[in-house]
Amino acid sequence: MQNGVIYGIDIAKGSSRAQEAPRYAVAVLKDGEINHYTMVRLHRILRMLSNDRPDYIAVDNILELAANKKELIRFLEKLPENTKLVQVTGGIHQRSLVRLAKEHGLSFNQFDPGQEAEACAILASLGVGVEVSLFEDITRIKVSRARSLGRGGWSQNRYRRKVHGAVKEKSREVESTLRKFSRETGYTYAERITEGFGGYVRAEYTVKARRDRVPVKPSSNADVQVTVKSVERDKIQYIPLKRPGRKYTIVGIDPGTTVGIAILSLDGELLLSDSIRGISHDEVVRMIAEYGKPAIVATDVYPTPSAVEKIRRSFNAVIWNPRGEIRAEDKIALARKFGYSNDHERDSLTAALATYKAYRNVFSRVEKRAPKYMDLDRVKFHVINGDPIDEAIEKVASESKIQVKMKPEPEPVKEDVTDVDEQVKKLREELSQRNSQIKQLKEYVSELKYESGQKDRKIENLEMRINKIRNSTYKQVRREKEMQIRDSEITRLKKELAKTKKSLRNQRKQNKRLKQIRKKEVKGEGLPVKVISSFTREAIEHTKELYGLKENDVVYLENPSGGGPITASLLIEAKVKAVLIKEDLPHAALESFYDGDVPVLKDIQVHRVGDLASVNPDQLEEAIDKWQEEAEERRREKEHEQVRSILDEYRSERRRGLA
Repeated sequence: MQNGVIYGIDIAKGSSRAQEAPRYAVAVLKDGEINHYTMVRLHRILRMLSNDRPDYIAVDNILELAANKKELIRFLEKLPENTKLVQVTGGIHQRSLVRLAKEHGLSFNQFDPGQEAEACAILASLGVGVEVSLFEDITRIKVSRARSLGRGGWSQNRYRRKVHGAVKEKSREVESTLRKFSRETGYTYAERITEGFGGYVRAEYTVKARRDRVPVKPSSNADVQVTVKSVERDKIQYIPLKRPGRKYTIVGIDPGTTVGIAILSLDGELLLSDSIRGISHDEVVRMIAEYGKPAIVATDVYPTPSAVEKIRRSFNAVIWNPRGEIRAEDKIALARKFGYSNDHERDSLTAALATYKAYRNVFSRVEKRAPKYMDLDRVKFHVINGDPIDEAIEKVASESKIQVKMKPEPEPVKEDVTDVDEQVKKLREELSQRNSQIKQLKEYVSELKYESGQKDRKIENLEMRINKIRNSTYKQVRREKEMQIRDSEITRLKKELAKTKKSLRNQRKQNKRLKQIRKKEVKGEGLPVKVISSFTREAIEHTKELYGLKENDVVYLENPSGGGPITASLLIEAKVKAVLIKEDLPHAALESFYDGDVPVLKDIQVHRVGDLASVNPDQLEEAIDKWQEEAEERRREKEHEQVRSILDEYRSERRRGLA
């Protein structure tokens, strides 16, 4: 029995789907005593949970707390660490709360919400019910900037470097903590870093552990924030609170990069249906073992994949496969009633359900012939492993030291014999009739045996024919699949060849243009100019990647509008010789070029050859000299303006001092 704090909750007024907030009855089980609270709203319950930090919150229906999955996730995220939500009536197949209480010796007024809440708390303390799990055992940690950098101004780069540096420093602290955690516990993690100017824009870590075990907590300051979140499941998973003993199970496996696992009890109850990407063989075996001992490991394909055979050997279980292909329509029809999220879950469910269907008649005969007090799963296990039903019952009886009670034969009743001869005559006639019946029955049995032998031989011949047809069909399908793969590969290679030829043609054209420019340069007729389509970071990076940008290069901006100081800094840092334009640059960018001592020349005649161009070197040098004179004059005017501003400020202060 659970000894911690347990909350039992039942809705008292309203509904989780109504506009008005519902009210609840709460029963708090603590140290063997129960305290009741009535007409409590959900926000107050959350405050109580934060103070008491209970082990379980027990309800008879989770839809009383939230109208849908999204609201339920929000509720679970607000719970304290290690507090579990329990639905005492079960998971997919629920049972009546009244019946459950009666089975455990409890009675309550089902029309009193307070008594229902108390019953939920007591049942949860007895291990009745399932944990409602909406989160994977995976935690995502994100370290990022706490606020947007904005449009910025003159100090934008310095501020960006400061924030990105703070993100990088915090990321290293988190990584150090996770590295230590991984060494101590064995849990693994993966990281993804996005670098930025002066540090990191963000750092994301995926830890394969539950959130309450990860030693990193959410935090935030002026520049950096750390968020810690659990990864949501695709669908709700119900985990039994009190695991039953090692029961026998039927396990369906769909192997691959994403492994589908479906586990049924020998009664056909679905215990697990899940699909996990990148899970190892040992982890699959461990997960299956948590739900019991597999009596049968099944697959939906033939022949049995090696990965499934390896799992079967791990448990020494019986293998089952369909001896042929199961159509997609049949798979959907089998798995529809249980529901599935993807093809892997569907295929594993199909394997498990088809196996159960194949053994269902045998299991039904076991349930009819075996005594009710006997462990039926154990009898079924022996039957699965090849024992006749009677021998399986005897084995289980001897294992559990159960003796099958036989009714004693009635003692013969003594009668007074009056006419012995008449009785002897009747007995002889009856014996003769019985002998005749026995002879007829023996003849009938021999006829049945002969017919049975004939049918067995016929079945054997038909099975041989079916196997031949199946093998030939399998080979044909395999051949067609290989041809399809080969055709798709040929198509892909043809497309790739066409792309390569096109790229080669473009390169030849480019080389021809470069040769023309080079000839002009050798003759002294022109100086090469690199054309940039627009005044943006992307266009500059594209030209740099295609032709390179080095010191003393001359560039031509086709569309000089749109860029600013930051874009201009890319050309200044490249130390280009001059920037040629036909239209005016933005004022801020022009100021940056002046400050970086990069000439910006307008109305210089440029001879275009595709993406390249040339300019008369004499005309260029003359324009650069003229720009240098203008730049020198501008610098003198700027210095004169600064001196004048200082003098004006000084005179103003003097006047204020004299006044």
